[in-house]
Amino acid sequence: MRAIGKHGADVGMDDIAAEAGVSKPVLYRHFNDKSDLYVAVGEWGAELLMRRLRPLFHENGSPNQRIRRLLDAYLGTIEQYPELYRFVVQRNFADRPVHSDPVSAEKTVIANSLSRILGEYLRLLGLDSGGVEVWSHGVVGMVQASGDWWLDRQSMSRSDLTDYLAQIIWHAIDGVLRSAGLVIDPDEPLEISDQGLRVVAEAEEQEAEHG
Repeated sequence: MRAIGKHGADVGMDDIAAEAGVSKPVLYRHFNDKSDLYVAVGEWGAELLMRRLRPLFHENGSPNQRIRRLLDAYLGTIEQYPELYRFVVQRNFADRPVHSDPVSAEKTVIANSLSRILGEYLRLLGLDSGGVEVWSHGVVGMVQASGDWWLDRQSMSRSDLTDYLAQIIWHAIDGVLRSAGLVIDPDEPLEISDQGLRVVAEAEEQEAEHG
């Protein structure tokens, strides 16, 4: 990790060995080859990110607060470790196909966590949850692609990027809810109960009555 931070995503085995204060043969006692080392670094990076994201999936708050917290944690991590991110995503270091792809594994874990949350809320609202996996993987892919672009361009602040992505994500969710006749304030705490659902339904009915 120190070698990647110092030499960038194009770090070589000589750089890593020198940073560790050992020879390359010593490194190869611990890792079969460069691809094995790449996987280990990728798994370390994925676990670092998930340690920051996991608690946020279970924190309460309004939809906007919850969306923004997750986005900010992700973007903050790749901003803090840009060379590690490039090292893992670009895969240039690995000299053969890897037996496990840390990037795909990380995206799947995040998408599955998001699917569980979205599915739970949609079912409590009485809506079809069949599309949550598609939505979740789509959202994760969009955020990653946006993060790639942002790291390379740096044409806006992290806060502005978070705002744009949060807006896109919420409007997608809001569209699904409105198609089922439900209107939720994205800035109000989201506490679903029978009473809460009746209040939402009544508000929608009143809006329809008054044009």
